[in-house]
Amino acid sequence: MAEGAARAAAGDQPLAYLRGQMVPAADCKLPIYDLGIVIGAAVTDFLRTFGGEPYRLEDHAKRLYRSCRYARIEPPISLEQTMEVSRELIAHNRELSPGSELGLVYYMTAGENPIYAGAAGVAAERTPTYVQHTFPIPFHLWRSLFTEGARCLTPSVRHWPPQSLSSAIKHRNRLHMWIGDQETRDADPQAIAIYLDQNGYISETGGSNFVIYRDGQVVSPRGGNILWGVSLTALTEILAELDIPFVEADIHPYDVVNADEVWLPTTPYCLAPVVRFNGVDIGDGRPGPMWRSVIDHWSGIVGSDIYAEVADAQDP
Repeated sequence: MAEGAARAAAGDQPLAYLRGQMVPAADCKLPIYDLGIVIGAAVTDFLRTFGGEPYRLEDHAKRLYRSCRYARIEPPISLEQTMEVSRELIAHNRELSPGSELGLVYYMTAGENPIYAGAAGVAAERTPTYVQHTFPIPFHLWRSLFTEGARCLTPSVRHWPPQSLSSAIKHRNRLHMWIGDQETRDADPQAIAIYLDQNGYISETGGSNFVIYRDGQVVSPRGGNILWGVSLTALTEILAELDIPFVEADIHPYDVVNADEVWLPTTPYCLAPVVRFNGVDIGDGRPGPMWRSVIDHWSGIVGSDIYAEVADAQDP
């Protein structure tokens, strides 16, 4: 479908990219026998805009393609074409939500397989299913994270070990995190699950990295045990500009409750403060001054007041 025809079909509705075509977002659907649904054979990524421009587009697109290579899913278009599609979607869909910032999701599966027989019944020749779609970022959902701070709990579910599936791939096999998130919300509906690894060390949440600030330096779990986020990379660059050391180490829950501050680096809101961990206050139980210094510095880089964007967000 040509771009002009897609726009006409969508009318005043957002577009999505599906199997090489721009289609109305409402028509962006996968069959029930797609391997991304049947066996979870799917990789993903996610970026956001600042001022309507995609933030660190190349970093996210390259990570998607690295994930595809590891998963043996051959992208049907080039990296450069992927980024061009992203720019087209953002440009069109932002016209329908003026003033909004958009999130853009990449989703690529191993393709369609009309029979269900596990590994024994997968067709040799398949075309990967490639989707891109956007949505206005609902900053109001995270307002309390900035004004009051986040609460984190460690569920009984452990993080998927890298010995089974590399932590470097961003994938959709998240059932363990779904279960852990529900367990956490049963205990505290507002809490965020932070997963321990098989050795009892901190790994990550279902949607963010997790770092602690103590003794003048920021400590992250070791890279081999987490999905290294693009926002975590951005944070390391900011810390270097602020002359704050950044190190990787095993982090025990003991280290978290004794930290000066704890932060969640993530794409939608960049960096949130954690003020309570497993029922114990972090510091004085309020968002810390170093977090605010970092988020303000980040704002200067992207040309947008990230704190106000979230803390002052209005309910729809």
